[in-house]
Amino acid sequence: MRIVSMLASATETVYALGLEAQLVGISHECDYPQEALRLPRVSRPRFDPAGLDSAAIDAAVRRSMQEHGSVYQIDTDRLRELRPALVLTQAVCEVCAVPTGSVIDAVGELDPRPEVVSLDAHSLEGVLASIQQVADAAGVSGRGRAVVEGLRERLARVGGRVAGRRRPKVLMLEWLDPPFATGHWVPEMVELAGGRDRLGAPLARSREVSWDELPLDPDVLFVEPCGYDLAGARADAEYHRDRLARVAGRAVATGDAWLLHSSYFSRSGPRVVDGVEVLARILHPDAFLDIELDGRAERWPSAP
Repeated sequence: MRIVSMLASATETVYALGLEAQLVGISHECDYPQEALRLPRVSRPRFDPAGLDSAAIDAAVRRSMQEHGSVYQIDTDRLRELRPALVLTQAVCEVCAVPTGSVIDAVGELDPRPEVVSLDAHSLEGVLASIQQVADAAGVSGRGRAVVEGLRERLARVGGRVAGRRRPKVLMLEWLDPPFATGHWVPEMVELAGGRDRLGAPLARSREVSWDELPLDPDVLFVEPCGYDLAGARADAEYHRDRLARVAGRAVATGDAWLLHSSYFSRSGPRVVDGVEVLARILHPDAFLDIELDGRAERWPSAP
């Protein structure tokens, strides 16, 4: 079966299921695992985000939505050349990845027309169900059950270690200009890792908030700009240093402010389990000495 992935988390899921030999195309945002980067890309953004700060990216996204109704374009010629039997897409966020509606329009021009599977997780349970959904569509249901069971065991292990512990108050931001509170599965990740999310709304969409309404004085601050790696998150946090210090001064002063690599949190794929473990390691370090933070989180601005 020839598979095209239109979102990064689906590409990661394909590899987790051992289906990489069947993957023939990926989206513009797919960047993991490294081996996938050799594949042709079948989508592109309507603007180049390179060199733009978070405010400029936000403005460009809003302009693209207003003018085109979409942030992304699909290369239908390339899609036709790849002859996929299965196309993986999503309807969770039309800004974060190519949406289902655009994919359905694009494959309507193909003959034969591939199956389109939309992965629409809004919770951790939904993320696990999406992995099984891909496995079922690709004809490897048993393999999917084994992968999901392994991820469940890791989540249960985290839950067991944090049971009965004090839960630090957490402020987690997934964009800084304007600030956005987390939604969907991310607040669940914080809670499962042994924290208490002061702002995020589980199962709901991420939402824009003002700096003035952000909760003050959390025990721990997490900065996780959607789509950013650690270097991008660091640059954004530095630019908004005064604002972050105002709403989370104690956390910044005590070394309890952290930058997170967003691919472990904002993507609805198997690496969200890594993200839960990373959060648990930060919130309860003595109980998770076996979890490494390398490349996934770093203290900001520096250790006290």
